[in-house]
Amino acid sequence: MRSAFHLRLPSLLPVLLLLLLSSSLSYRPRGALAAQFDVGVILDRKTWIGNISRTCMIMAVEDFYKANPDYTTRLSLHWRDTDNSSIGAASAALDLLKNVRVQAIIGPQTSTQAKFVAILGDKAQVPIISFSATSPTMSSSQNPYFIRTAWNDSSQAQAIASLVEAFGWREVVPVYEDSDYGASIVPHLIDALQEVGADAPNRSMIPLSATTDRRLVLAELHKLNQGRTRVFVVHMSYSLAFRLFSTAQEVGMMGEGYVWITTYGLTDLVDLRGPAAARIMRGALGIRPYVRNTTKLQGFKARWRRRYHQESVNANVTEPTVYGLWAYDTVWSLAMAAEAVRASSSSPFTWSNVTNSSTDLGRLGSSPTGPTLRELILNTTLVDGMSGRFEMVEDGQVLQSRAFEILNVADDGWRRVGFWTPTHGASRHMNKATALRVVEWPGGGTKPPKGWEWPTAGNKLIVGVPVKPGFPQFVTAINSVPDGYCIKVFEAVLSQLPYNVPIQYEIYKDNHGESNGTYDDLIYQVFLQKYDAVVGDVTIRANRSLYVDFTLPFTVSGVSMVVPIRDERRKDAWTFMNPLTPNLWFASGAAFVFTGLVVWFLEHRINVNFNPGRASDQIGTVFYFSFSTLVFAHQEKVLSNLARVVVVIWLFVVLILQSSYTASLTSMLTVQQLQPTVSNVDQLVRDGSKVGYLKDSFMPGLLKRLKFNESQLIAYESPQEYHDALLNGSVAAIVDEIPYLKVFLSQYCDKFTMVETIDKTSGLGFAFPKGSPLVPDVSRAILNVTETNKMKDLENMLYGNTSCPDRDPDMTSSRLTFNSFWGLFLISGATSFSALILHLVFFLYEHRHGLQDGQWRSILGWLATLAKLYSQTDSCADAPEKAKPQDGTATGDIPDSPYLDSGWQTPSSISNHANGYLGSEDDTGTPPEEEETPGREISEQTQGSPSFAEMLRR
Repeated sequence: MRSAFHLRLPSLLPVLLLLLLSSSLSYRPRGALAAQFDVGVILDRKTWIGNISRTCMIMAVEDFYKANPDYTTRLSLHWRDTDNSSIGAASAALDLLKNVRVQAIIGPQTSTQAKFVAILGDKAQVPIISFSATSPTMSSSQNPYFIRTAWNDSSQAQAIASLVEAFGWREVVPVYEDSDYGASIVPHLIDALQEVGADAPNRSMIPLSATTDRRLVLAELHKLNQGRTRVFVVHMSYSLAFRLFSTAQEVGMMGEGYVWITTYGLTDLVDLRGPAAARIMRGALGIRPYVRNTTKLQGFKARWRRRYHQESVNANVTEPTVYGLWAYDTVWSLAMAAEAVRASSSSPFTWSNVTNSSTDLGRLGSSPTGPTLRELILNTTLVDGMSGRFEMVEDGQVLQSRAFEILNVADDGWRRVGFWTPTHGASRHMNKATALRVVEWPGGGTKPPKGWEWPTAGNKLIVGVPVKPGFPQFVTAINSVPDGYCIKVFEAVLSQLPYNVPIQYEIYKDNHGESNGTYDDLIYQVFLQKYDAVVGDVTIRANRSLYVDFTLPFTVSGVSMVVPIRDERRKDAWTFMNPLTPNLWFASGAAFVFTGLVVWFLEHRINVNFNPGRASDQIGTVFYFSFSTLVFAHQEKVLSNLARVVVVIWLFVVLILQSSYTASLTSMLTVQQLQPTVSNVDQLVRDGSKVGYLKDSFMPGLLKRLKFNESQLIAYESPQEYHDALLNGSVAAIVDEIPYLKVFLSQYCDKFTMVETIDKTSGLGFAFPKGSPLVPDVSRAILNVTETNKMKDLENMLYGNTSCPDRDPDMTSSRLTFNSFWGLFLISGATSFSALILHLVFFLYEHRHGLQDGQWRSILGWLATLAKLYSQTDSCADAPEKAKPQDGTATGDIPDSPYLDSGWQTPSSISNHANGYLGSEDDTGTPPEEEETPGREISEQTQGSPSFAEMLRR
């Protein structure tokens, strides 16, 4: 093999020489030809962020150029260690700009320091890149060369507000340090809370000196404990926050009922301080930007942990914070921008415009690469940065995150309970809206605290009670002990709350026992924090809601007026005509006449009672019979079945009509028809009438808006004064709220009535301070009480049981109209008309031979003959009275036909006679003599027998 290699070596030598030459031309030692890009770094090595971020940036430089070995630039980091002062940071920046001539500065750590350093950057046109100055007050609009590679503190305000909304808390107290960093988040937090219906009525600002002075923290915690709110949002530095939580634990404010929420600037405190911080912060909630735990991030954390522990042996930090990840991505974005600057310009990284000014600022000059470098940094995007997608926006800061993770402090550190996203808010999962996981709250419980405690520190709820001398039914005070409807309702409502609320009443009165002001003045005392609530007959008004929060109303609402009543009915000699309207009088009279005529037509041929002889007598009989039925005094007997049907139906109509008339007339003569003297408020305004109202109420303002003059308004204090003023005519009406008027009418309903709702109000309610968490609970309790019999009992106690009937001010007359009886008239008229038609049909049928055989000169002659036939009395007609037989037979026996005894003709003979007469050609009118034939008399007697139609007619 060796001989074979020697034999082939001469043939391979040209190839080896070519490869060696090519390698020597392309090889350059790492960094030998790379241009140095000076970058200043200002950190505080005495802080956790300073140490963690320093290690992250060193690793970032190494990782970047390891991934990009052939870049022509190389970052050179110049470290400056400063304290927490702004002067130290500005001095370090000035040294870097003047002596090192850096092209960019990373840092400083705090927002206060960044304000001073940003001014120097603008002067020198050097980008100042901060990954930890998160104050919203810092922006590139004020300092063009300031670039923030961290999330703005305002970005977490919505996440915190969503967390507050998820647990139903109504009030939050921001607890922050007295610095630009601490105070800058408060306006954004309050705006976000208001969007979800919460508020921050109080704030707690702790001085920075409290880090070393425990008494300052203790005094502030005492103030917090005196308030009712138990939800605190903490935003401050690590050292001050540790002092705050340790002191809060000592005074018992890390126990049950308290809620502590930390911003993402403090969320890493447990990781930095370990079990000591977890013990004092147990149960607290915190948020921080969500970073996906990728394989790349896991590997970086393992390398960082080894590197960090080599440099800080006694450190117990296990992984870099989010600030360290932002510092890592900041170095990468700067290294990419530096390479892009070198590629776009062949000039070295030198400064220009250095002057001979006597001041350091005057001799700074400006960086020629600054403007280009700034634009390149702003346009840098890291798709897979260590903290996630790293992208800048136009205002010089990193694009806001799309998610926060919500953490809960447990015994062993943080425990994730959910996420916050702009789409789903606070949720267990990122991609759908679900409830958060179970949270372990301070004190060890899992039930969410209600967020407030009332009362606190052993104090009672101070309740202001108005003085109401005129209407003690609503609220009164006997020996400074309040009582009345409103007090009883309030106590019933408190009994429905799921917790105990000790109360202490204070009567709002002066030294003379009178009211100390108007109701508006009393409401304003709640705004001044003199009272914790106001309970009484307080009306919910828009102007009052500017200073207090009202519960739901517990009474009816509205403003009305009470006026005297008078009897509107006229009682004179013609009152008996009033029960029926004119059209009903006319219809009744027509029905009487028509019915009488129909009965006469049906009866006069067979009933001598309806055929007394002369025409005038028959007309009198018609009217007498028909109108005597009104009092059922008619004595005439009806024989025809058709007439009997007509009379029965008519008597039914008369009965109903008579009963209705009697009832209506009785009502008119005995019952008053009371009507209000005034029907609406416009009438009072037009007439210039005086009106009364309740003293110390809001009525004057309302009445003036209705165009009443001041001279028309008179104030009263009691229902008795209302009564006297209305009776003596001092006022035409009393205007007041409906509950008061109902109490007044319960005593004087026989003389006055309520008319027209003048204005709509929201009713009576209880007043609490703005944002009071008691309001929703008390409102729900009011609904519970309203739905029970307890409220009905209280209202009966207030209004009493009055015997006065309800009166409608718009009541109509009780006169009877035709519309109420036209159905009866229709039935009676139809019956009468049908009976008349049947009677005529039967009559024509019975005399059909006599009316058909003759020859008539005219139609009038035919009608005359018909009338003559109809006017004749039937041979079977009954006499007015049946004479008793002389032979001693019983009265009920039927004698021989009177028509035969008296020689009266039968209808058949009359018909035959008429036939012979009408058929004669004799102009003298003398009936022709007829030849007697055997059997003729028998035939006529047979024809005179009653037929079936005759029997039905009868």
